[in-house]
Amino acid sequence: MSEPELLFACDGPLATVTFNRPEARNAMTWAMYDGLGEACETVDSTAEVRVLILRGAGGKAFVAGTDISQFQAFRTPEDALEYERRLDRVIARLEAVTKPTIAAIVGSAAGAGAVIALACDLRYCTPESQIGVPIARTLGNCLSVANYARLVDLLGPARTKELLFRARLATAEEASQAGLVNGIVPTERLHAHVQEVAREIATHAPITLRVTKEAIRRLQVQRRTVEGDDLTVQAYMSDDFREGVAAFLEKRKPVFRGR
Repeated sequence: MSEPELLFACDGPLATVTFNRPEARNAMTWAMYDGLGEACETVDSTAEVRVLILRGAGGKAFVAGTDISQFQAFRTPEDALEYERRLDRVIARLEAVTKPTIAAIVGSAAGAGAVIALACDLRYCTPESQIGVPIARTLGNCLSVANYARLVDLLGPARTKELLFRARLATAEEASQAGLVNGIVPTERLHAHVQEVAREIATHAPITLRVTKEAIRRLQVQRRTVEGDDLTVQAYMSDDFREGVAAFLEKRKPVFRGR
């Protein structure tokens, strides 16, 4: 928890993780993923903590995905598989936190940022917020089967396909109508509202909350045992993915050729 890119703080029954790379729209580094996993362990081992809040610093993004520069080192299928396994481990750990979790979304929650938000139990956003996984337009990679399943759980198959195929970031209103967020709150009120919801939840029976959360998690996990390594390798080892990474870093539109 010493990484300044990810901050952890407790205030009575509430713990808060702040993604703290505002200059990079809080894009996740490997150290930030590790720090998020450590924060989950701390929350579960601290009896006084009843609710975990996740937020982004800077007011422009919750998390804008994984730091794309890290993908330049990918050369082998194992690089791709290890990345998705790392992400799956962290997201599964966040999902399994025994206390309720709330994402406070200001600005965009894109790519891995959307996945992190969707792994939380509740999500509140501002009218200007956007959420989605635009990888078909940007990088040409894919999600793990578990993360596809999280989207299907919330949206259903047809809406999940539309979100991914059109590679759009849903507006706050669209996200609310689709069930991606629990509520839209004025920007200046968001963090106060999330704190109010968290403190309300913190007064309720911890065992009831824990058992309810775990029961729902177990129901969802049953559908995530499908093998998907071949799909991950197909996407990450493609010429299109290398073009997507290069184009992103060069600030130009990628030219995908289906190879």
